Amino acid sequence: MKVYEKILSARNKGKKLFAVLFDPDKLSGKKLSETAAACEDAGADFAFVGSSLLTRDNLDSCIRTIRKKFRKPIVLFPGNTLQVSKSADAILFLSLISGRNAEMLIGNHVIAAPMLRQSNIEVIPTGYMLIESGVPTSVSYMSNSTPIPRDKTDIAASTAMAGEMLGLKFIYLDAGSGAKEPLNTEIIRAVRKKTGIPVIAGGGIRSAELAVEKCHAGADVIVVGNSIEKNRDLIYEIADAVHSAALQKNIR
Repeated sequence: MKVYEKILSARNKGKKLFAVLFDPDKLSGKKLSETAAACEDAGADFAFVGSSLLTRDNLDSCIRTIRKKFRKPIVLFPGNTLQVSKSADAILFLSLISGRNAEMLIGNHVIAAPMLRQSNIEVIPTGYMLIESGVPTSVSYMSNSTPIPRDKTDIAASTAMAGEMLGLKFIYLDAGSGAKEPLNTEIIRAVRKKTGIPVIAGGGIRSAELAVEKCHAGADVIVVGNSIEKNRDLIYEIADAVHSAALQKNIR
């Protein structure tokens, strides 16, 4: 089953999915292999791979190492056009709809399109929305864009609606790597209420309780990266919590 179909099917059934984000600059060698093995053992649904900035040319080797231990789909979460690899199963073709940087809206996509067309990986058009988290993050700096204020649920919902109307398949809400405050639950709830496409949520989710809170607000996929780099046991805790979470019947 393709990644898009898997997420859409889970959403239709009210099931929640869990993705672990691997930063090739931060995880390598034995630590990378052990983290991938933990993801497999915990039943994580996806491995996302990417970063706002990669300083080493090891994207392909990172993916190969993950694949040796992890049997589920490996999905590119690219910070730029250099983060494209035929070794992955799919790519979130990110359009930064929360910002006004034309390169992040379409410019980089034009450069990457020929490479992706020649590959066999699944391309999933995704509306990427950066939400203010209390501190400047790597992604806000590297993308030269201003995040949506965390209390502006109306702006977030309208932005997500526009992305859906443009034909994007997912909405990815992100507080960014190293977020001081976790992604605002009310923004997830507002986006879920106003759109009909899957919602991916990440940034500042440091506990199973926070993951469940985001699931109940309407997130279909929970993404955790920085936290598991410091505490690998969180992979098991959050995987269990996400898979046990049920969507509230009435999202308010």
